[in-house]
Amino acid sequence: MNYKMMGKFLSQILFLEAGLMLPALFICIAEQTKKAGAAFAASIGITVAVALALYIICRKAEKRFYAREGMVCVGICWMAMSILGCLPFFLSGEIPNYLDALFEIVSGFTTTGATILKDVEAMSDGMLYWRSFSHWLGGMGVLVFVLALSSSKEQGGGFTMHLLRAESPGPDVGKLVPKMRTTARILYMIYILLTVLNFMFLMLGDMPFFESVCTALGTAGTGGFGVKNDSIAGYSPYLQNVCTVFMLLFGINFSCYYMLLIRQVAAVLKDEEIRLYIGVVLASVTLIVLNIRGCYDTLSETIRHAFFQVASIITTTGFATTDFDLWPSFSKGILFVLMILGACAGSTGGGLKCGRALLLFKSMKRNTRRVLNPKRVEVVRLNGRMISEKVLETTNTYLVAYGVIVILSFLLVSVDGFSLTTNLSAVLACFNNIGPGFESVGPTCNFSIFSGFSKVVLIIDMLAGRLEIFPMLLLVSRSTWRHR
Repeated sequence: MNYKMMGKFLSQILFLEAGLMLPALFICIAEQTKKAGAAFAASIGITVAVALALYIICRKAEKRFYAREGMVCVGICWMAMSILGCLPFFLSGEIPNYLDALFEIVSGFTTTGATILKDVEAMSDGMLYWRSFSHWLGGMGVLVFVLALSSSKEQGGGFTMHLLRAESPGPDVGKLVPKMRTTARILYMIYILLTVLNFMFLMLGDMPFFESVCTALGTAGTGGFGVKNDSIAGYSPYLQNVCTVFMLLFGINFSCYYMLLIRQVAAVLKDEEIRLYIGVVLASVTLIVLNIRGCYDTLSETIRHAFFQVASIITTTGFATTDFDLWPSFSKGILFVLMILGACAGSTGGGLKCGRALLLFKSMKRNTRRVLNPKRVEVVRLNGRMISEKVLETTNTYLVAYGVIVILSFLLVSVDGFSLTTNLSAVLACFNNIGPGFESVGPTCNFSIFSGFSKVVLIIDMLAGRLEIFPMLLLVSRSTWRHR
């Protein structure tokens, strides 16, 4: 295990985190919120000090990096970022409990959007910005951001590929272009462009500048932290529709946008994952509209709320325009399934992913045929490309790990004594990085009801869900730390 190389990379991540706190500090200075400003200044100083110490210790690291180091490095980086990133909330006193502050920032970085805050509007603008920006930073990936900015020519065992594979959502990660750093830059340029477009459309709907920035950041990262207590419910139908469209856009695999840029439109239209994603959205909206048609005054209002909540849940954003916990059981059941399914692989959304669901279905279909005809040779294909047995094995392992973690987490948080629906939806909402669940953690409630122990469980769930389980599992595996 190349500890010094991992430490050196972690120092770069922490230097970056300190720098990214500066805009929030400037907002505090402009708004003359001295306590919040002092908290950001202290947090930046502590983060820089830790990063500098790590860099000095690890500056002569060997440029040797393998898959194991990549997975472990990603897990440690996200944990370290969260431990230091929550300091502004805690030091300012706006979230006086450190564990609550940690829960909030982990929810931000993992683009979950679950909150312990009872009154979001009581927070200072600098803190609200930092919450929303944490979504944007975590959406595409913090380490991917570092790789996109980096101009160094690291060599040795696929340094960049191992990091990108460990942090990027989906069953497999490939290159858009030969160099991984160029791929990271392309992804982030598309990400920034879509975020700016989202911001512009929000401004056209007369949303205030600061609220437009925070909402665009939260939508881009499919996170769901709002700056209002009622989330998006108080905004105009136009603004709600803008959020709906962009949530769905950010739930699409970003490689598809690159394909459109190089004019390979036919390949995008034939993409099986996008077809499933769009088909599930349209089918879910249709069924929910038929089920809740008596809950609202007009058909247009019914369709608007149904489309918004389907987009919000399947992309794991977590914004809300209405209290969907009051919907009939059938509609809530559809949303429950969408919580598990999630958006496309390679998007900023969480969940199981449509691509992974397709692989599982095709693998099951193939294995069923093998039972009927053992001598039959058949491969699994996605978009006409043969999927390797290694990818299928990893996908099946992911599903098993997914089920085990959800069951264990559900049992652990059940110690608090809340209802089955509350506990299960809280675990699924955190593990799939969605935000709101049902009943006591519904869209009008928050996660402050849980004990400290349950919050720790949910924090681990959020990190495991965002990092696709394996990096977090490797951190607790003894074989990871053995010398080879």
